[in-house]
Formats: sequence, structure tokens, C-alpha cells
Amino acid sequence: MAMTALELGLRGAVVALFLVVCTVLLLRYAAVHRAANLGAAMGVAGAAYAISTAPFFPASSFGWSSPFIAFAMGSPVIFWLWASAVFDERFALRSWHAALWTLLAGLGVVSHNGWTIWPDLAGTCGRGLALATIGFSALGIAQIAKGWRTAVTTARGRILIALVIGIGLQMTLAAAAGLAAIPTRSISLSIALGLVAFGLLSIWMMLFDPPESQPAVAANGGGQTARAAPSFANAGPPASSQAALNHLKHLMATERTYRQEGLTIDVLAVRLGMPEYRLRTLINDGLGHRNFNAFLNRYRIDEAKAALADASQAEVPVLTIALDAGFQSLAPFNRAFKADTGLTPTEFRRRATAPQTADAVEIARSK
Repeated sequence: MAMTALELGLRGAVVALFLVVCTVLLLRYAAVHRAANLGAAMGVAGAAYAISTAPFFPASSFGWSSPFIAFAMGSPVIFWLWASAVFDERFALRSWHAALWTLLAGLGVVSHNGWTIWPDLAGTCGRGLALATIGFSALGIAQIAKGWRTAVTTARGRILIALVIGIGLQMTLAAAAGLAAIPTRSISLSIALGLVAFGLLSIWMMLFDPPESQPAVAANGGGQTARAAPSFANAGPPASSQAALNHLKHLMATERTYRQEGLTIDVLAVRLGMPEYRLRTLINDGLGHRNFNAFLNRYRIDEAKAALADASQAEVPVLTIALDAGFQSLAPFNRAFKADTGLTPTEFRRRATAPQTADAVEIARSK
């Protein structure tokens, strides 16, 4: 009885921790990190998993418990997508990702709640769910290879690697236990302890791991404000880091260094007079960008958006705007622009300039 009480207490703590993770990610990082929303979804899935695998949670009921089961059992897909967003700079959400999640969540609901009504179907769905979980866990861990070199240069990147590997291994072990018909009760406490560890690690990484610096807000060439990346820490930055940030802000926002052809992180580090690893830490930890290309593209895309939204530049070709912003060709610009806005540059221009065109027509008519 005491062990059950301990486990229930741990699971309650897990739910609270993951809710904090969701809140911090959505309120502080959703505007900067593409992975923030998926990370928040991971938090919801983790909380649902902690609830749905707890002692005394009702089974064989397609009622109020089903949403908890769906979020919990669909978590391997969310894990894979989150890891992809963290480590793969070309990743973009697709509609078929939602279909995959729905399929896995449906398998989970049937396998959990249908065993008294359709035991054979529930068993088949359970085995399919376990195999899919192992597959998506492996896919999630495999994403690390796409961003390994950048991630290992910062403390937060190394923690993220450990977090992805840890979560993937726990999902794999839990699924393997299901395939081996090991009773859930025998590993339930271990699962709860693992979830607590992941929750604490996530909180520590976001709130208590001091980065190189706090964020700076940079204005782009079009007079708009570029997205500010909030820091994971609450303490103020060291004076030297703030000076470096101010210098970096000046180079990017005022001198528009991001337009320079062939600009690399080592070239920028030389201009700033600092080692490359320190600039990388400043960009990743201090400003919250996934890597140098994401940092560079933030300025370039913001300038392109301002130009595309300007009715006076309606006749300027998209290629010219892309080249002026610092992109080397149209294809990478189109990919980066659509990943950021969900629209092609032409679609964005059409939507942005439509109200201005309508206003101009109305003014002309009134005259």
C-alpha cells in the first residue's frame, strides 16, 4: 500500500512538472523555437501517460478515459516529430503526420479499452502499437545524427541529446515489456521514476541552466522587429556577454551583415573578435536559435517578408528580393520561407498586399 501511495505521489508530481514544461514552452519559446509547440505536446502526452498508466486507472471503458489514452499512446509519433524539429533544420510538419498520430492513438484506445469486448482485436492492436512505438522511438533517437555537431557544442544541446535518448529508451523498454507480456504493474514504479527524471531535467534545462546571455531584440531593415528569443535563465547576463550581444545586434540589424555572400559562423566570429564556439553558444543558448543557419535565416526572412508586404515593391521579382536578403538562390529561399510562414513567397505577397491594393482602388474611386 505504501508503494502504491508513493507511486501515485510521483505521478502527481510528473503531471505538475509536465504542465510547467508546457506553460514555459508555450509562453516563452513558441514564437522562437519551431520545436516549442511539439515540446509542449510532448509534455501533455507525458502527463497523460502518467495518468493513464497509474494504478486504479479504469480500463475497458470508452468514456472519459479515452482522451488520456489517446494522448498517451500517440506520444511516440509526437516524440519523433519533436526530435526532428530539434535536430533537423529542414523539418516541417505535414498533414500526414496528424494521420500517423491518429492511427497510433486509435490503436492505443482499442488495445486499452477493448480487451473485454474484442480481446483478439485488442491484442493485435496492442502488439501493433508496441512495434510502432519501438519504431518511432528509434526514429526519434536517429534524428540526433542530423544536428549532432551543433548540439554537442553547448550545454543545453548535450542535455537535449541525453533527454531524447532517455525518452526513446524508456518508450522502447515499456513497449518491449508489453510484447513480452510483462505485467505493467511490475514496471509501473520504474516508469513513474523515469518520468519524474525527464520532467526535472526539462525544467532545469529551461529555468535553471544559465546561458551565455539574455536575448536582444533586433530590428530588421524594414523597420519591423525581429523575433526576440527569450533566455532559459532568469538571471541577468554577464556584462561581457551583453556587450557581445549588442555588437552582434549592430552587425545584423544595422549593418545587415546577414546579406553578405558566403557568410559563415567563423567569418562572423572574426568580425566580432570572439572564438567560434563562444559565438555558437551565444546564438544557441543566448538567443535560442537551433543553429547558425536558423539565426541567419531569421533576419533574411524578416527582410523578405517586409519587402513582399510592401505594395510599392509589387513589381520586384521574388528572386531579386531573395538575393537582396542574402539567399544564394530561389529554391532554399522558398523552402525556408514556407517552413517559417506556411506560405510560398507569392502567396504571402498576394495576401499581404491585397488590403493595400483595395485601399488604393477605393481612394482612386473617391477622387
